[in-house]
Amino acid sequence: MFLTVPTLLTWARIVAIPLIIGVFALPIALPMQNLVATVLFVFFALTDWLDGWLARKLDQTSAFGAFLDPVADKFLVCASLLVLVHLQRADVFVAMVIIGREIAISALREWMAQIGASRSVAVHMLGKLKTTAQMVAIPFLLFDGKLFGLVDTHLWGEWLLLIAAVLTVWSMAYYLRKAIPEIRAKVR
Repeated sequence: MFLTVPTLLTWARIVAIPLIIGVFALPIALPMQNLVATVLFVFFALTDWLDGWLARKLDQTSAFGAFLDPVADKFLVCASLLVLVHLQRADVFVAMVIIGREIAISALREWMAQIGASRSVAVHMLGKLKTTAQMVAIPFLLFDGKLFGLVDTHLWGEWLLLIAAVLTVWSMAYYLRKAIPEIRAKVR
């Protein structure tokens, strides 16, 4: 369970965090740091899709993998957002909204599982759209330049991160609205 190929790919996303952060400490030119950090982020972000596909294909799904996968995703996203705030490429308020939501929804899902109502906070399309927006915004902001001489990745990254923040609040409100009836029923 701990050393299956899908689980190792999930662990790789956690191991990637110091690599992405460390790139910006290397004695190389900033454009090269940006490129390397972007490539690392995209590569490790793609392992999220690959580990799930392999787990199903190889029949290696596990409760541990189901636990570790979203944790690895959240670590990778939150660490990358903090790097972007440090580099002054992302607004601290936007990053706080996204990171705060991740913590709040993780806690809500844990609580809902404890009271036997985890289905009410199952992943929804809003959450998937939020994830897509931030998973495109982050590498754009890490790259921080002109892609193919045409696309201003900083501008697009800022807009996509802002969209992700709006979707973050919207999806959190959705999950809370779905959870409140269950919580009220169990608290009585």
